[in-house]
Amino acid sequence: MSPLAARLKARVEAEGPMSVADWMQACLADPDHGYYMNRDPLGRSGDFITSPEISQMFGELLGLWAAVAWQQMGQPEQVNLVELGPGRGTLMADALRAARGVPDFLAAADVHMVETSPVLRGAQQSALKDAPVACSWHSSLDEVPSAPAIMLGNEFLDALPIRQFVRVDGAWCEREVGLDDGAFVFCAGAPVADAPVPAAFESAPDGSIFEVAPPVRAVTEAIGARLAAEGGAALLIDYGHDEPGLGETLQAVKGHTYADPLGDPGECDLTAHVDFALVAATARTAGARVWGPIGQGDLLERLGIAARAAQLLAGADKRQAALIGSARQRLTRDDAMGRLFRALALTHPGYPAPPGFETISWA
Repeated sequence: MSPLAARLKARVEAEGPMSVADWMQACLADPDHGYYMNRDPLGRSGDFITSPEISQMFGELLGLWAAVAWQQMGQPEQVNLVELGPGRGTLMADALRAARGVPDFLAAADVHMVETSPVLRGAQQSALKDAPVACSWHSSLDEVPSAPAIMLGNEFLDALPIRQFVRVDGAWCEREVGLDDGAFVFCAGAPVADAPVPAAFESAPDGSIFEVAPPVRAVTEAIGARLAAEGGAALLIDYGHDEPGLGETLQAVKGHTYADPLGDPGECDLTAHVDFALVAATARTAGARVWGPIGQGDLLERLGIAARAAQLLAGADKRQAALIGSARQRLTRDDAMGRLFRALALTHPGYPAPPGFETISWA
């Protein structure tokens, strides 16, 4: 039994079952043994791969998106370029390289990386050691100084802990993690009178599961409020759904393969689908304007991935050309990441549609 498994088993034995949210928080962020606290989980040698690691085109296009968003803001003399959950720093490094084509934007920008993992902070600092702008690191968005901001978040929201509610005897109960013969198992807690389940699901059959992510709501509220008060834009890309629904989406990944979410605590990545309807409603209530969501594939095509791929192919050998083509397909095709991954933009309410969202708005 791993040290974290032993610690969680002792906790359950002493205090009783814990919520799914507490389980996720412990597995991912335990200071000593949490998944993100002591490893680099990305790449072929890790457990999963993200869009910036698939192709430089992803980060480059987001860098140009940020530069155009800055121009739409009126080109403020100072702007915070913020990345939430920046992985290895690959996205930001690629974004800044592309943004060299807009030197006034780089002259105005200060980079702020919001990261809790010591290991990933080290990777980010290495990736950005030659960055053309000042770079700072923070543990939360609250630590980022006030200023107009452009925020990027790729696969950030999906790792925030969720609560699950399960229907038992016609009532919604907190879904919890307990023990059965020494093994971790899901179980149902007591009915929750004020469970945050939409009224549309009040007649759901027993066994139904509804998920909600309070930390997603909290960070979205903070982003929306800052954009409304200080100016700016945010681009959030993650896998999820456009409308709330029933069903379990909690999943674990280890070694690029799906795993048991209750197995090997601290050794697997845990994520859940993002409810973009919740994100949009929360941001709008906080004062921001909402654009989208649209598929990642649609966004990248609108931002010019075809033209960028053509530029890269012009100087590529046969092997490189095959990699460029397969990467573009993986990022944009509906049967890969193009549709499941959704892109949502938030802006100050007085700004025009950001790049890629000119014809789509929820405002």
